[in-house]
Amino acid sequence: MDSTPLKGRVALVTGAGRNIGRAIALALADAGAKVAVNVRASRDEGQAVVDEIVARGGDALLVVADVTQRADVDAMIAAVAKRFGRLDIVVNNAAIRHDAAFADLPYADWRAAQAVCVDGAFHCVQAALPLLRDSGAGTVINIGGLTGHTGASKRAHVVTAKAALAGLTRALAHELAEFGITVNCVSPGMIDTVRKSEPAHHAMHTTLLGRRGHPDEIASAVVWLAGPGGRFVTGQTLHINGGAYLGG
Repeated sequence: MDSTPLKGRVALVTGAGRNIGRAIALALADAGAKVAVNVRASRDEGQAVVDEIVARGGDALLVVADVTQRADVDAMIAAVAKRFGRLDIVVNNAAIRHDAAFADLPYADWRAAQAVCVDGAFHCVQAALPLLRDSGAGTVINIGGLTGHTGASKRAHVVTAKAALAGLTRALAHELAEFGITVNCVSPGMIDTVRKSEPAHHAMHTTLLGRRGHPDEIASAVVWLAGPGGRFVTGQTLHINGGAYLGG
């Protein structure tokens, strides 16, 4: 098998400073892609990912931008185009995930979740669309979540945003197919990540495989979807959760 199936390709990963986003950025780079590493405020974390990619022989660019702000996103896409001359892969990973009881959920927090997950994906894909059209093998990969399909207590804002991403995936798969652009959603569940506190809904789920997943296992799926093997896959949600949810 080709160890660098994404050689010559350029990828953008939002929210790539830590956890799943970091793993995706590293895996895409290991597969041969040049990677734009996006963070909103954690510049040091983003630069650490860039430095790690470079140390492993890859090429990467730090792009600091708030994906909820269209001017930021336009500037980010312009920076990617200036540095690399193309953009083939957009991974919408940026998200808000904290717990909050619905009765006490501030509307500002509700809107923030939609703004980052859904509006962020809208801005990034729309701004990148001219470059994705020119790619000839463009792909958009939205990072969803288990609770977007199962529901969860104290996560109405997050569940709604992640469910919307699955709908956006199907809509864009229809609309962008004529340009040869595939659009899919990867839905992780029960992944071992560094976080301030354990989400309450984790206590409601167990995996058939008896363990948590690793961010690298999500990243591997993203690499496959972005590469030659995933070119006949579009409009799909790929569940990676060790059997915690058996859905379509």
